[in-house]
Amino acid sequence: MSTTLERLEPLEPLEPTLSVRQVLMLERVLAGEPEVVAGAGQLDRAVRWVHVAEAADVGVMLSGGEMVLTTGVLLAGDEEKQTEYIRSLHRAEAAAVVLGLGRAFPTPPDVMRRAAERCGLPMVVLHRPFPFAELTEEVQARLVRRKFAAVSMSEAVRTALTGLITAGAPLQRMLDEIVHHSGCPVVVTNLAHRVLATAGERSAVDDVLRDWERIARQAGGSEGDGWIRAELGGRGERWGQIMLCGYRGDTATGRLLADRAAESLVLHRMLGGTSAHTWEEQSAQSLLTDLVSGVVPARQLLPRARAAGLPVNRRTFVPLVVRDGDPAELDRVLRLLGLPGIVAELADGATAVLLSLARDQDAAVLTANFAARLTRTVVAAADPRTAWDDVPAGMREARHVADAVASGALDLPAVVRLKDVHLRGLIRLLRDDPHVQSFAERELDGLLCAAGEDLLAVLRTYLGTGRNKSRTAQLHHVSRPALYRRLEAIQSRLGVDLDDFEQAASVHIALLAHDAQQG
Repeated sequence: MSTTLERLEPLEPLEPTLSVRQVLMLERVLAGEPEVVAGAGQLDRAVRWVHVAEAADVGVMLSGGEMVLTTGVLLAGDEEKQTEYIRSLHRAEAAAVVLGLGRAFPTPPDVMRRAAERCGLPMVVLHRPFPFAELTEEVQARLVRRKFAAVSMSEAVRTALTGLITAGAPLQRMLDEIVHHSGCPVVVTNLAHRVLATAGERSAVDDVLRDWERIARQAGGSEGDGWIRAELGGRGERWGQIMLCGYRGDTATGRLLADRAAESLVLHRMLGGTSAHTWEEQSAQSLLTDLVSGVVPARQLLPRARAAGLPVNRRTFVPLVVRDGDPAELDRVLRLLGLPGIVAELADGATAVLLSLARDQDAAVLTANFAARLTRTVVAAADPRTAWDDVPAGMREARHVADAVASGALDLPAVVRLKDVHLRGLIRLLRDDPHVQSFAERELDGLLCAAGEDLLAVLRTYLGTGRNKSRTAQLHHVSRPALYRRLEAIQSRLGVDLDDFEQAASVHIALLAHDAQQG
């Protein structure tokens, strides 16, 4: 099945059906003491309609999926007609034949039974007299009710999803709504079967993703056991699929629901939703954000990472955070270098990158090659991790290094690590400690006001240049005498002697803490 932009007009409603087995379990049918005498392995065939027919060439009156009821009155005594009757039903793709035993056939006719078995056509005999009109009325009424229930469900899904699109809802909200109607996990993938988004009860989704490699290999196979797919694409181009995983309702209704969901997702993507990010970027962003935050245990994120296409078995993971990097450019560089990894934009202009390297590859060299391809960016790296459970700590370490670098200009290598940020890194870690906050305010009290902003800037440059007065005067475009007057004012306000190393170090630490707190 496929759903394209050209098919966004209303679809013809599918007709939910009953199976032969379900019909035979109806109370009215059980009263006729039904017995399956042939085709017992085909009882899950769908019954689209019920038809009473006696003529030997009954097949010309059928269109497929009918359960045919007969007394066999026109077939009695003529084995050739009996055989042709069964063959005609088979050619017309009838669902089953039900023979009422009585005057024409007091016992199941062996010729018809053998013919039905050869054709794989379910043949049922009724041992007690049974008014066919009652069976016809019962089945037709149920089919009509199911059909209208499906139409009602279809319109409810369409209305709900259209309302979300109109309101600018994100993809995840759309999928949550689909789960509400399907009652099973939902997975969206690209053409390579990499998972872009999921929805549903967390444990059920994890069960699906844990076995995703096998599921993905079978994705092109026939549907069964509630696994129902609908293709996503438009204008003749496919770009993904949505899958209902373990749908418990009848298959026809599931297909209808999947089609409605696919229509809406195509429209949602066409209109851009509320975000400029592609679904692939959103998927990576969700995974890396969860890794950085540490809120979700790493082991629970492993199936998501594997389903997203990240190699995770016997790998070396290199967590990176890039300042002022374009996620699209970073992704292109990864592809250019042939480095497996995922990229996602975080907050405050930072972009997270998680490399997944083979154990025999040199992580330091490959990370340096990656950084060398980038321009005007700072690449902060954590030490490589060989255990997936250690990746969240590594991501947080890389984020910490990137934050420490962002808080001040330093002479740094192309790839910055924890050892490169020294005292600034430590202060960054301790910036929210109330004791550190109190220390910074106490040391800088005389400059933490509007009138002291210019002097605070001079102090920052003076200490950052290693107390180089000539360089400080040059950077602030003032004469040496003017700089001396400002330094005297700073010392007077703070009550310190900046020529004393310990006092200068104390003020420098307080200034680093103040800047870190300001973010």
